[in-house]
Amino acid sequence: MKKMYMAGKYDLVVIGAGHAGCEAALAAAKMGCRTLLLTMNMDSIAMMPCNPSVGGPAKGHLVREIDALGGIIGLNTDRSRIQIRRLNRSKGPAVRALRAQADKKLYQQLMTINLQNQENLTVKQAEVVRLLTEGGRVTGVMTRTGAVFSCRAVVLTTGTYLKGRIIIGDVAYEGGPNGQFPSVALTDNLKELGLRLLRFKTGTSPRLNAHSIDWDKLIAQPGDDQRLNFSFWEDNSQRPNVPCYLTHTNERTHRIIRDNLDRAPLFSGKIEGQGTRYCPSIEDKIVRFADKESHQVFLEPEGLHTAEWYVQGLSTSLPEDVQVAMVHSVRGLEKAEITRPGYAIEYDCLDPSQLKLTLEHKEISGLFTAGQVNGTSGYEEAAAQGLMAGINAALMIKNKEPLILGREQAYIGVLIDDLVTRGVNEPYRMLTARAEYRLLLREDNADLRLGAIGYQIGLLDEKRYRQLEAKEKKITEGVQRLRKQYVSSCNYEVQQVLERCGETPLRGTASVANLLKRPRVKYEHLLEAGLLPSYEPDIASEIEMIIKYEGYIAKEKAQVERMAKLENRKLSETINYRQIKGLSRESVDHLERVKPRSLGQALRIPGVTPADINVLLVYLEQKRREGVKECAG
Repeated sequence: MKKMYMAGKYDLVVIGAGHAGCEAALAAAKMGCRTLLLTMNMDSIAMMPCNPSVGGPAKGHLVREIDALGGIIGLNTDRSRIQIRRLNRSKGPAVRALRAQADKKLYQQLMTINLQNQENLTVKQAEVVRLLTEGGRVTGVMTRTGAVFSCRAVVLTTGTYLKGRIIIGDVAYEGGPNGQFPSVALTDNLKELGLRLLRFKTGTSPRLNAHSIDWDKLIAQPGDDQRLNFSFWEDNSQRPNVPCYLTHTNERTHRIIRDNLDRAPLFSGKIEGQGTRYCPSIEDKIVRFADKESHQVFLEPEGLHTAEWYVQGLSTSLPEDVQVAMVHSVRGLEKAEITRPGYAIEYDCLDPSQLKLTLEHKEISGLFTAGQVNGTSGYEEAAAQGLMAGINAALMIKNKEPLILGREQAYIGVLIDDLVTRGVNEPYRMLTARAEYRLLLREDNADLRLGAIGYQIGLLDEKRYRQLEAKEKKITEGVQRLRKQYVSSCNYEVQQVLERCGETPLRGTASVANLLKRPRVKYEHLLEAGLLPSYEPDIASEIEMIIKYEGYIAKEKAQVERMAKLENRKLSETINYRQIKGLSRESVDHLERVKPRSLGQALRIPGVTPADINVLLVYLEQKRREGVKECAG
């Protein structure tokens, strides 16, 4: 038996330095907690083992919300990006989103610098093999070498490392992502502590040598030349904006895959873990969408100073020889050299329904978990959970009230509520369709929604908060001005603008705000007519959004107010649902498992019906009349 020794005392220990761990450690340290970040490999901090891209619909929303609260992923992406685009420009404002391609090595270097220079934060290389608990509370962690670090809280962010298993065709071996070592002993310890584990699977695509690609046969996909940034607080639009490239699979590609499905681990039974439906492997796509003649394949750079390119759209665990044939069948890749084959990785993760909305475990006080270990996929989802786990661990240590974002406040709130309330049966991916108030939760207004919260908890500094206040003032003044300013049909410039936009002429008088509400009239049109002041682009865009979608926004706010009645009816964790008459057996099981904190959350639990909510309402009213405190508010 190894000899243990006391290696240090901290307020918080964060296990794992991926995207969740980095956010958690930085947040807690900034909030004044003495924090230790432990990683199995100091050279793999903030590694991007899959596509080095950040953002996209819903995921980009998460990144901007993290930035608004004072997190780091958005700023670090801006500082290391080599392409940025705004997606869904032609669609409604709720689904428009930024997506950037990062230089993955630069991203890692910048994040490492942030961590190592952060006050109150220590970073060490060590493998944690055991969580130490006493009386249902975390007291510390122990490493493989016997080092014991005592602490008041732990944030577990082990990603896909727990009993990780790499699979390429018939070859399978223990391993973490991108050639790293797996974490085996910690899984057994978590089981000993009574945590429920799931087995999930994800995967990645082959990487290709740029010098072996026939670029003339590919379609260039340039970035946007506008001033775009994930971060609200810093302009990095001067960064390079290199193109990605598009090609397609074809019938030959599909035939190669179909002819080798018997060697595909996904179909041969070699893969046991559940994969995500929203990012399927190419072999899965060929089977599920057998009628499609081709699928898009994007060639995306991994950095400015590497010859490796990521092949988005060809995620696979097929044998290596089949991968070579498959790649060579694609236009422009006929002679491409694979530098790293694609692979699948199976790993253990936690059933997130064991967690509170703070991301703290319900039975083990002081144990918080975040990222892919909670059954999610993606850097963005991991970073969002890491930030919230770090914040709430710090607030717990300081004996302060936790921070819980509602579904009407942030995509982060939607993400965590979905995980805790509904659980997962496959790796969770954030989608705009998951947010019922997505017009309120636009990417562009994340700072207006969450900046004040970031300032109050100590993550957003004074300078940035004053910057936010100035922006809010300009927006308010701009909206009021447009509503109060009227123009008449005698205004020649206005009539000219309406004619150019294809709108009917103005009759009588109208406010400038009402002109802007017309479908084809944009802010810049009225600016050209001299009706509007020249604001900064982000402020002008926000003014236009508020006015143009005023009616829709009002409807969503009314929905939020209606739902608030249920959200405000708090439920105690000590309620014995089995003693409540009228609840179905199924709903009782689900309510006992989740222990919802409100009637609103209870309604979102799968298997709990509106009829069950009515039963709970009657029960709470009876207890209120009896003077029994069965609800926490």
